[in-house]
Amino acid sequence: MKQLPLSARMMCAGLAASAWACGGQELEPAPPFDVRPGVEIATVTGAEPRIPLTLYGADGQALLTLVTDEFGQAHFAYIPDALVTLDSAAGTVPMADGHTLKKGQYVVRADSADPPESSAPFAVLGVDDVPDVSLYEGQSLTGVRFGLLGVSFGHSADEGFNYLVMRDGVELSAMVRFPDRALWGDGPWPTVIEYSGYSPSNPDGPEPGTRIATLLGYATVAVNMRGTGCSGGVFDVFNPAQHADGYDIVEIVARQPWVLHNRVGMVGLSYSGIAQLFVGYTRPPSLAALTPLSVIADPWVQQWPGGVYNGGFTRQWLEQRDASAASGGQSWTDKRIEAGDTRCAAHQDLRRQNIDFESFFRLLEFYPPDAADRSLPLLVADIEAPVFLTGAWQDEQTGAEFGAMLDRFGGSVHRFTMFNGRHPDGYSPLMLGRWLEFLELYVARRVPRLDEGIRDLLSEQLSGEFGLQTVVPIEANRFAAYADDEYAAVLAAYEAEPPVRVLFESGAGGQEPGAPVARFEASYATWPPPAASGWSLYLDGAGSLGASAPTLAGADSYLHDPEAGSVNFFGPQGYQLTAELWDIDWTQFPAGRSLSYVSAPLAADTVVAGPGWAELWFTSDVDDVDVQVSLTEVRPDTTEVLVQSGWLRLGHRKVDETALDTFRVRRTYAEADFEPLVPGQMVSAKIAIPSVAHAFRAGSQLRVVIGTPGRNHGTWQFESPDYGGATPKHIVAFGPQTPSRLFLPVVSGVPVAAGTPPCPSLRGQPCRAYVASANTSE
Repeated sequence: MKQLPLSARMMCAGLAASAWACGGQELEPAPPFDVRPGVEIATVTGAEPRIPLTLYGADGQALLTLVTDEFGQAHFAYIPDALVTLDSAAGTVPMADGHTLKKGQYVVRADSADPPESSAPFAVLGVDDVPDVSLYEGQSLTGVRFGLLGVSFGHSADEGFNYLVMRDGVELSAMVRFPDRALWGDGPWPTVIEYSGYSPSNPDGPEPGTRIATLLGYATVAVNMRGTGCSGGVFDVFNPAQHADGYDIVEIVARQPWVLHNRVGMVGLSYSGIAQLFVGYTRPPSLAALTPLSVIADPWVQQWPGGVYNGGFTRQWLEQRDASAASGGQSWTDKRIEAGDTRCAAHQDLRRQNIDFESFFRLLEFYPPDAADRSLPLLVADIEAPVFLTGAWQDEQTGAEFGAMLDRFGGSVHRFTMFNGRHPDGYSPLMLGRWLEFLELYVARRVPRLDEGIRDLLSEQLSGEFGLQTVVPIEANRFAAYADDEYAAVLAAYEAEPPVRVLFESGAGGQEPGAPVARFEASYATWPPPAASGWSLYLDGAGSLGASAPTLAGADSYLHDPEAGSVNFFGPQGYQLTAELWDIDWTQFPAGRSLSYVSAPLAADTVVAGPGWAELWFTSDVDDVDVQVSLTEVRPDTTEVLVQSGWLRLGHRKVDETALDTFRVRRTYAEADFEPLVPGQMVSAKIAIPSVAHAFRAGSQLRVVIGTPGRNHGTWQFESPDYGGATPKHIVAFGPQTPSRLFLPVVSGVPVAAGTPPCPSLRGQPCRAYVASANTSE
């Protein structure tokens, strides 16, 4: 990576000749506004309110005009394909037709001034343009003691509140907590960072990763992303400036005298888990390990799974981020400002430049080329630090797409643990022992030990937070037989273990139904499992699934279900994040609004492990159709259990031929590859089924349900095409020339536990009484 001076300013001699730079012409005097260039962004402050400012490229081309807000601010981050003028305070973005601001040379001009005023030429940075290490070495952070009951007696949380300066001068708010000295000594301590756009730097509200790590003897540094909390800058969703900030945070923290080994780890679930992966690919030299829990894979796919708009959790999450990133959007920042934090107060002005990301993402009907810069499956290959990742196949918030990137990670050390379950389960007692074990080995660099008293206390606290009546213990020390000076031997033994661990039937292995305890597990060298074999089940007449394509052609039809997209599977109590058992009302599709195909009873236990797909020969009387394919298990006692679902807007049916895979279907989702249906014309479409691991018991039947997206998810809701009040009919064909089928990966050698889990018990998997449904034949 190349080194740049902190200012990152460029000189006139380095520019191509243009109307505004060099060319023998005298430049205008310095304008009455400042430009702060950063990583793929440029922010103007100090201009006159409500005046137009235009960004010009090095070739003199006008790229975008923004009208400043009431504070004389404007933020350039997204550039249209054609010049437009926008109100910078309106939160609008000049896309979908456009691109992000690229690394390069620019100026900003106030062309309406008399005479016109121009900034000095400046350089917009790329992620790899790191500053001189003096930026990191010159920042000293203070911390506050944090014990089992919170901030230590006689101390104030303000002692640990800091501001970190990033490479472009933006300040990020950070809260530093030291572990209880009575338990963990005077330091230096192993240190971890939690980084997100929630409220990690709130002095009075540590997030789960921070709280747990501090109690377990780690110093913690909790940092708010730019444009959130008390941090300066403008908020964005996983943009490269945030990635670069993560690099800077790691390097600043690692240089503190209280950091053991001068290397740091990162912790966090969901937002702060996802952020770790974006930081990891920038390869900070002082990054020791990552522990991302419950993560997504690609932000666009999260909003548009299969190209279908997710009008449920993802939309709501973006709306909440827009609201919380606004000035006054987080109550704790108001408290700090009222107490005299002038830096926090000054940072709120730029909130006027925050973008309305819910509206922005809704416009992105097709995958923008620049979205690849925020696609983790394309970025994780550059991660060099050891990674401990957990995820639930049925995660009601982030979904199961994380499974599509597990075989793409770079580096040499990975530990992936997956299970049926729910969003918060990465911090369940089921997981916490292995999480700490990993941090001890790669951040603390010592033989993993957990004091039995602390284990008991933490097990009790976590069990209570998961709504349990009994205590689920954190796993015992696995390396208790090793002496403290045998770290190298423990590390070698740990790294000799298979990197992929799959837990089955979590929720049914404890003393009470729903407790996050698994019944059995399996381990693999990679994901998908390398020895998985393909299992084809073909759609046939009378709603059956067979081992071979039917010899006679046929077709079944169903009508669009306009209510499905707004219906989830929760009952009157709604979504309860940490309830032991969810209140479930998993509804059936109305008669004629879906298709159902059921296999013969299985002769033996059959374990599906990995992603799959359903190939449907499909036609409709409309040109735009969204399809959902759901897998369930129908047990001999007529209990039906939801296993997994996949979605596809059929115009996106083209498969990316450059990424062929036996079990996975990859798509570009690009507008150029989108092909509407031709009403009445039969086409083949493969609907991807995200990764899952599930044991279908002998005597059970596998069921596939095809219909309008909806009803079979907890927090995701789906927006269907507008048919103007009409009710389209969709047809799925089967037969020797149109072999519609389900294709799933099956593994052997899994020690399936005897007996079936009770209903309800399985975490993340609703169950109900099975009701057979008849298909409408064509």
